Amino acid sequence: MPSAARVAADAPAKPVPAAERVYGHVKQGVLERRYEGGTLLTEGELAEAVGVSRTPVREALLRLEADGLLRLYPKKGALVLPVSAQEIGDVVETRLLVEEHAARRAAPPPPGLVAELEELLARQRALAEAGDLAQVAVVDRCFHATIVRATGNQILTRLYDQLRDRQLRMGVALMHAHPGRVAQNLTEHGEILDALRAGDAEAAVAAVHRHVSSVHRLLRGDLR
Repeated sequence: MPSAARVAADAPAKPVPAAERVYGHVKQGVLERRYEGGTLLTEGELAEAVGVSRTPVREALLRLEADGLLRLYPKKGALVLPVSAQEIGDVVETRLLVEEHAARRAAPPPPGLVAELEELLARQRALAEAGDLAQVAVVDRCFHATIVRATGNQILTRLYDQLRDRQLRMGVALMHAHPGRVAQNLTEHGEILDALRAGDAEAAVAAVHRHVSSVHRLLRGDLR
């Protein structure tokens, strides 16, 4: 008689709900800039692209509007919201508050943190060499989130995780607009890692501040 584990392994994978498929398709397109800010998406186009009816498309678009990525216009479609100066300022201000505190708490580093950050930095370098900017942005965000998670403060970690999609979208846009920024990010991440490895809390905080502030200056410049 086959074991329960074997039966579970042999069971067919549960199909992904149609609304979830549309949600993932559109969200990924926005974050990776296949759907640029200012693009008007229609229910019919999305239904055809994903291979579903319009009902799950409406459900997915409502979720994406709640996420702050789209604005719905009845009988017209959904507008992909451009990144605004207000949004950039709000995200950067929150990042500085959370990440500077996390850097101070993470020095000296808890067991395993340095090794995890070294692995993420190496992965980011490899992705940068391959030219995969979308995944570079994902690993970039993971690097910072790992330091925040090291505080052990679950409420702070959940707060920071709420910035994830906004950070990814801004990160990809920044690297496309400023290709040299990828190498600069790697250098600045290395400086943060070196400070944490040395157990120097003030140096880690200063490195985080320089890094996030330099990203802010470039993002603001792109909107002028």
